[in-house]
Amino acid sequence: MASAVEPARLGAGLQTTVIGSFPKPDYLKVADWFKSGGNAAADATRTYSAMLRDADDKATEELESDFLRATKDVIEDQACCGIDVVTDGEVRRDNYIHYLCRFIEGIDFDNLTRTSFRNGAFVIDAPTVRGKVSWRGGLDVVAEWRKAQDLAGARPVKYTLPGPSTIIGTVHDAHYGDEEALAADLATILNVQIRALAQAGCKHVQVDEPCFVRQSKKALSWGIKMLELCFDGVDGERCERAMHMCCGYPRHLDDADYAKADPGAYLELAPALDAAGCIDVVSIEDAHRHNDLALLKCFSRTKVIFGCIQIASSRVESVEEIESRLREALKHIEPQRLVVAPDCGLAFLPRDVLLQKLSNMCEAASRCCDGKGCKRKLASED
Repeated sequence: MASAVEPARLGAGLQTTVIGSFPKPDYLKVADWFKSGGNAAADATRTYSAMLRDADDKATEELESDFLRATKDVIEDQACCGIDVVTDGEVRRDNYIHYLCRFIEGIDFDNLTRTSFRNGAFVIDAPTVRGKVSWRGGLDVVAEWRKAQDLAGARPVKYTLPGPSTIIGTVHDAHYGDEEALAADLATILNVQIRALAQAGCKHVQVDEPCFVRQSKKALSWGIKMLELCFDGVDGERCERAMHMCCGYPRHLDDADYAKADPGAYLELAPALDAAGCIDVVSIEDAHRHNDLALLKCFSRTKVIFGCIQIASSRVESVEEIESRLREALKHIEPQRLVVAPDCGLAFLPRDVLLQKLSNMCEAASRCCDGKGCKRKLASED
């Protein structure tokens, strides 16, 4: 497959990336779980499951053609904005968690269970764990990554996967009755996929664990141990091992007061994540709600993907606004370990707003480098 984009500004300024999801183009007939809301999300789950199950050869071929077109479109958008490490926009996924789960034996997508999540924040009909989980197959993550990488040319494509804790946070467990045991079996499944990606040449793999911030005690008790199992046997020199955590996701665009986890959870988790030898990069949000930037000093070893544009707001942050915050961050962490990104996934944003936000973000990132390797002193070294 021929490369569709050329590297416009690879290596200029602070490195930039995105977290994962993009809005799906109108021509792609895949229901977006997060835009459905309420129990309509369960209907989207049922619809997508039926579509994948019932598609004949012609429908499958047409859907794959649309997936490739959508992947090409979102990668080109990222390249035009100046993103260094791109994603496929997760355009194949109705839900960034459930998409993978459909290929796991033991998780039932035909008979859903009404379940309350996040202390009653939402109640939905959820996929149900009815037996010991194992990899059933039918999804080739390496093939998906390779297709996106062919389209991205010189830009590396990051492949994203939901973590064990986050999977558990969106399914109903009717079998294990022991979250840690279920998480361990899920981590074993994920490890096989991550190893395959790394062996195929994927340079960036990200495991999403937003549940860490909402459930920091579980994360410290066994969640980080499960990340170690996810990345077991993966050489960080060949494949950068990233994890993403956020404090909450909006219900809709311009949802100004959506529930957020305690910001103190980042301070709780940072030292343990930094000490974990399995993690090279930790992704946090800072745009929707600024952190005390002393937090960055807790990451003495790992890189930090620093969220600096809001994903729930249609207001476009100016270049100067983003640059100012990045320069403040650079007082606490070396530029070689600061990666610039949106707070979280971009699925709620209209395309024109999204492109302006990302363009401004990349311009701000480029201004925070002197062109000589981004050599800056930390404030503590002055």
